[in-house]
Amino acid sequence: MRDKRSVDALSVDELEQILLVRRRQARVERLRRLGHGQSAGDWLDALNEDEARTLPQRPPQPAPIGEAGAALRRRRLNLRWVRDSALLILEVLALVGLIAVLVASMFNLQTLNREVALAREATAIPTAPVVALGTPSPTPQPQISLAVLPGGHPPPTSAGSVPQRLSDLVQPVVPVPIPTPGPRSATRIVIPSINVDAPVVEGDDWEQLKKGVAHHIGSANPGERGNVFISAHNDIFGQWFRQLDKIELEAQITLYAGDTPYRYVVRAKRIVEPTDVTVMAATASPVLTLMTCYPYMIDTHRLVVIAELRD
Repeated sequence: MRDKRSVDALSVDELEQILLVRRRQARVERLRRLGHGQSAGDWLDALNEDEARTLPQRPPQPAPIGEAGAALRRRRLNLRWVRDSALLILEVLALVGLIAVLVASMFNLQTLNREVALAREATAIPTAPVVALGTPSPTPQPQISLAVLPGGHPPPTSAGSVPQRLSDLVQPVVPVPIPTPGPRSATRIVIPSINVDAPVVEGDDWEQLKKGVAHHIGSANPGERGNVFISAHNDIFGQWFRQLDKIELEAQITLYAGDTPYRYVVRAKRIVEPTDVTVMAATASPVLTLMTCYPYMIDTHRLVVIAELRD
């Protein structure tokens, strides 16, 4: 009976068998037409040898999987599931840890900003008499003996705020008392190119930096010959110098002493180590030096901007 199934319904073995039969019939017919005087048996032997060379060799069929193979396969699946689950748990824990660090950083920043607000409210209440114009407070000499630049992030009481190799230099230094601001003391700084308009306070310790941009005690006053050294944070306590790294050369800086403005022009930018106190040294010409921590939120170095008084 003729098989009326379609090609799609046939198996691979059946298709190969049909192909083999058709090849054999075609070759028999070809040999008959050529007529080499060979018998039908010789033709069949030649066909069998030719088919053995030309037909593709099928790979051996795998033996049926027994109970041992099934158990091994289940064990492998279990190990893969355990590995994937462990990796997923680690990824989730890492994500949760990162979120916790970000949340803690935000809370710390909010706490520091609240301290800034409280400190600035306290400075709004006068606590000392205003010095008369004719009797300005004396300007002490610069305290360059300090081993590190002002404006560090760790509070004075925290461990590790001063490198161990410099502890001998710092411990004997007595804190300089905050003088009463005089008529020539810096009171305000304006840098239009980076949107800075901030109050200036005397002293650059941990508490004073909460109140505004800090004028280093002992450095020159605005407009005077010498180095006016001013520092502020870039990521806490108001972030007054957040964009200081973007200031360009020739940018204008206005430093006020009361209502009197003194205009400076930026001439140089430098990245220095926290122990490089040479940037605080006195100068023969009127110079303004601005400093903040660098890079942002890492604070391993200091960014220094140097400006000259414009005539």
